[in-house]
Amino acid sequence: MARYTDAVCKLCRRERQKLFLKGAKCFTGKCPVEKRAYPPGQHGQGRRSKISEYGIQLREKQKIRRSYGVLEAQFRLMFDRARKQKGITGENLVKLLERRFDNVLYRLGLAASRSQARQLILHKHFLVNNKPVNIPSYTLNSGDVVKVREKSRKLDAIHESLKRVRDASIPPWLALDKAQLTGTVLNAPERADINLNANEQLVVELYSK
Repeated sequence: MARYTDAVCKLCRRERQKLFLKGAKCFTGKCPVEKRAYPPGQHGQGRRSKISEYGIQLREKQKIRRSYGVLEAQFRLMFDRARKQKGITGENLVKLLERRFDNVLYRLGLAASRSQARQLILHKHFLVNNKPVNIPSYTLNSGDVVKVREKSRKLDAIHESLKRVRDASIPPWLALDKAQLTGTVLNAPERADINLNANEQLVVELYSK
């Protein structure tokens, strides 16, 4: 499976904002964005050139794609799928990304980051509707229930992540039962319920050229 292997903090610095790719580190003073809020590289700090319209659209696409940890080919397939649905294409895209299995685990607090969620899924630590699923991109639907497998209920990674979860931080379209280590998709997310600082309409404009 292809994946990004370089330092993920470089991605946040390139987009000049936190993408929350490193779990707990993103909420501490150790976050590189706090110390160096400029793009990485030799000329990052002195870069002052005006960005073109295409550049603005590209940066917005990269920001969304990197936030969810999706590679370019996967992202384009997701966009094509969103375009075929009824409604606003940009919002459809973000809603589809939100319903990815790895993102749902992250939003529930069962994983500290989306990358950790992917690792846990690939190692078959979770069930969906009592069936093992090891595909991070699997799309969850209303009524689906995810839970930790019986043999994985003592995993430190899961419990450490849950310690940082506050009930108010769980999106309204999801429900978490900490005692049972289960999460339920109550309904499809609305755009207003999605914590993503990005303009998805610019992605639609980029791919429409």
